[in-house]
Amino acid sequence: MTESLNTGSHDLPVTDELAAFMRTGWASAARTGGPDEVSARPIAPWAAKRRAALAARFPGERLVIPSGTLKVRSNDSDYRFRPHSAYSYLTGAGESDDVLVIEPSGEAVLYVRPRAPRAEGQEFYRDRRYGEFWAGPRPDLAEAAELYQVECAHIRDLELRGPARVLRGVDASVDARVPGGAGDAELESFLSEMRLVKDEWEVGELQSAVDSTVRGFEDVVRALPQAFGHPRGERYLEGVFGLRSRLEGNAAGYDSIVASGSHACVLHWIRNDGALHPGELLLLDAGVESDTLYTADVTRTFPLLGRFSSVQRQAYELVYEAQTAAIATLRPGARFRDFHLAAMRVICDGLRDWGLLTDSTDALMESGLYRRYTLCSSGHMLGLDVHDCAKARSEVYLDGVLEEGHVLTVEPGLYFQPDDLTLPEELRGIGIRIEDDLVVTAGGARLLSSGLPRHADEIESWMASLA
Repeated sequence: MTESLNTGSHDLPVTDELAAFMRTGWASAARTGGPDEVSARPIAPWAAKRRAALAARFPGERLVIPSGTLKVRSNDSDYRFRPHSAYSYLTGAGESDDVLVIEPSGEAVLYVRPRAPRAEGQEFYRDRRYGEFWAGPRPDLAEAAELYQVECAHIRDLELRGPARVLRGVDASVDARVPGGAGDAELESFLSEMRLVKDEWEVGELQSAVDSTVRGFEDVVRALPQAFGHPRGERYLEGVFGLRSRLEGNAAGYDSIVASGSHACVLHWIRNDGALHPGELLLLDAGVESDTLYTADVTRTFPLLGRFSSVQRQAYELVYEAQTAAIATLRPGARFRDFHLAAMRVICDGLRDWGLLTDSTDALMESGLYRRYTLCSSGHMLGLDVHDCAKARSEVYLDGVLEEGHVLTVEPGLYFQPDDLTLPEELRGIGIRIEDDLVVTAGGARLLSSGLPRHADEIESWMASLA
């Protein structure tokens, strides 16, 4: 069979003499990591338990979970690859174009694309997508089996005959090989739902991601003097946080929101192209994604010059009180929506006290008029995805109850748009969000992000200590 290579139109041709020369003269395979030089990844025993739970949920069925494929960013340049979260959860592996299959017997086989041998073919030095000299080494079959503690086979040996449930929309080539069915949606939902309760290993990974994030926020505060002098100060700070993310983890877990002034009123402000102006607030929403792909998601809003104005403090303290009330509701057996409702009641009370709304708090909660200034819900599950378990059924997530091991964010906010004529002028253009990551425990909830201050006085002292 003719070797298929991913090469560019401007690649130099290879003579027969060069091809023969490239196949010889290399050190043993162990130089690039043989099975004696690799060891099982810490996630391996946890992933095995998860695969067993998945097989038990669908006994006697074939289940197919692809890792995903490379995606073109532009022309012949791909985005940096990240595997689908369900695949990562079940394997701990991270290469593209691989497929996990759980057979009807319950046995799992991981079909991988191993690195090409140097004694044959040209892939290792010519293929821009998969070649070792272009993209770095992939594990061979023996190494993969040792790393992930699961049977591994070459992807070319993958046969998908007979009925199967497939995690669809991840790898089009896999989708095309198995007819779709109603069972696919059930598989997708369960793959989200089984991640709702985090095991001990996952909580540790999330804590590590949060700890790195705390250090990243400290870096940003220290960099404020330099960022003030840059016409794109927001982007300067984004880069500062990104450096911490890459040094201590895989990357930022999502596009960081670095929103100064009225940009903070845009919920997902990721342009980050604005300058920083004295007297304004900065809303920083960012999280480090660990090397194991678990992400933190933390927001702090702080005064660029280190001191809140009276109006800024008034707005900030209302959000702080709302978040404190929300956190107090977290415990096993509480409804997931309870923390949001608790936060919004505090917000409604505050808006009434300020004279912005006149109806009773109960009436406002019913009509939703307060949402003009809050816009969105106050939190979500957190894990491998920043909005984790998104395909879970409503009855076990949004309309469900909290359980020990759930990890979630609590993030109420106020967003006073700069052109909102229902507001006094001094409030317009102020956006505030306080977001923390918490794990539900037997007795309530533990604040994973306790390393960052929350109260306005603490924020000011923290910034002064980093100046």
